[in-house]
Amino acid sequence: MLNKKLQVWLPLIFAVVMVAGMFFGYQLNDKAGAKKGFFSSNKRGSLQEALDLINLKYVDSVQLDSLEGIAIEQMMNELDPHSVYFPPVELQAANEDLAGNFEGIGVEFNVFGDTVNVVYVIPNGPSDKAGLKIGDKILAVNDSSLVKRNLETDQIKKLIRGERGSKAVLQILRDGKKATYTVTRGTIPVPSIDAAYMLDKTTGYIKLNKFTESSYEEFMQAMERLQKEGLQNLIYDLRGNGGGFMNEAVDMADEFLDNDKLIVYTEGVNSKKREYRCKRPGLFEKGKLTILIDELSASASEVLAGALQDWDRATIIGRRSFGKGLVQEQYGLSDGSAIRLTVARYYTPLGRSIQRPYEKGRKVYMDELWERYSNGELLSADSNKISNGKQYKTIGGKTVYGGGGIMPDIFVALDTSTYQRSVNRLLIDGGFNSFVYNYYLLHRQQVDQYATATDYAKGFTNGEEMWNGLVNYAAKDSINLKGVGEKEKESLRQRLKALLARYKWRNDGFYQVLNMDDEMVKKALETMAK
Repeated sequence: MLNKKLQVWLPLIFAVVMVAGMFFGYQLNDKAGAKKGFFSSNKRGSLQEALDLINLKYVDSVQLDSLEGIAIEQMMNELDPHSVYFPPVELQAANEDLAGNFEGIGVEFNVFGDTVNVVYVIPNGPSDKAGLKIGDKILAVNDSSLVKRNLETDQIKKLIRGERGSKAVLQILRDGKKATYTVTRGTIPVPSIDAAYMLDKTTGYIKLNKFTESSYEEFMQAMERLQKEGLQNLIYDLRGNGGGFMNEAVDMADEFLDNDKLIVYTEGVNSKKREYRCKRPGLFEKGKLTILIDELSASASEVLAGALQDWDRATIIGRRSFGKGLVQEQYGLSDGSAIRLTVARYYTPLGRSIQRPYEKGRKVYMDELWERYSNGELLSADSNKISNGKQYKTIGGKTVYGGGGIMPDIFVALDTSTYQRSVNRLLIDGGFNSFVYNYYLLHRQQVDQYATATDYAKGFTNGEEMWNGLVNYAAKDSINLKGVGEKEKESLRQRLKALLARYKWRNDGFYQVLNMDDEMVKKALETMAK
């Protein structure tokens, strides 16, 4: 039965972790820029000779750039799982993912019923200044129609994004009437902090989704704001955080550790040992600190959690992290492509290598997450062990492990409760989100009466009405929600409430609602209370 329950979330885990492994955790000093002009020799190798021969002698015409890309990808596959090649067409998106911003019109959209719906307009952004509103439907961009079946999200992004200062002429449908809006594209920030708020009078919560170029700056702003609100204890949520720029994690660790403590060091066959130490007085060196991690926390997340665990500065709560202790640097190639090449391993202050084995190939490496579930590791603390992991002792006498991720100090099992197949179809096909979106448009005043997300999380009482609306909505698609169990119903109601909050307070409101019943957050509060 558990295997069936995994059918929904397991592919998502594999996909997210593959992205984390391929896109995140690289270094560092040059940020997302690629190192140019690395090679000075004109010596031609066998690979170039073979390509030249094919170009001159092969019976049919060939696309040499395609052949080169295939050859490079194959070489990367023979290395570690995190060395990766980016063709020119993929490089911009890969860099944008860690840049902390992109150039576009400043809206969040979703496709409901083959129509592009504006679900959020960034305040003071290009679209806000042009007059767009939540609820608008985008019919066309610069004469390119968006009203068509099976429209891919990437296609829509290509049409609405563009160089800063360029114009996007949008045909909009609002309240049944068509209108045209011209939006001047600009630089759109992409926050890496999903939520930062006070759980109670003294305990703050911060959720970081990745380590981008702006993460440390965002973190400092959040910390300073929470300290003004009475912060004495902090829950720092790194669950699902696949990493990013290591230097951002180092800077954050510096705010929690004192003196010139070692945070992390890197070393490789062709890379000399390099230490990263605390450089300045930290913003939060004394308060109680817990770090939340899971099997998707990787790379820079593990740098931060590992350093704080080694120095007995924080209590690590959750499940064993992903186990990525390899450092990548990006190098640009002459055709506009790039490779992110693993150049070193990173080690925690006690000398722990967090990287798990990958000698058996990429498939076995990625399937290790499935093995963790199969052997009960995600469900039982007794099974949560690192095979052949070397043991280390902290100054405080705590045993920590190397060789396969950060082992938490306190284990919290994976929640395996899942929904019926019909309910999963409602979630996956977008019907659930579509219902919440339309409910918000019709009941905006009921949400707007709450001044803050905290007030909403505690005071919203329309849960049963909203649930009945979802039951009727799903019935139109032959999905019967009347027969779901009480626990399943309560979980769906909580998600409805959280998604509704997101339309007004973004992810901050979303997590304020979800965290009210989150087991790891509860455990963190319990731990700090002791």
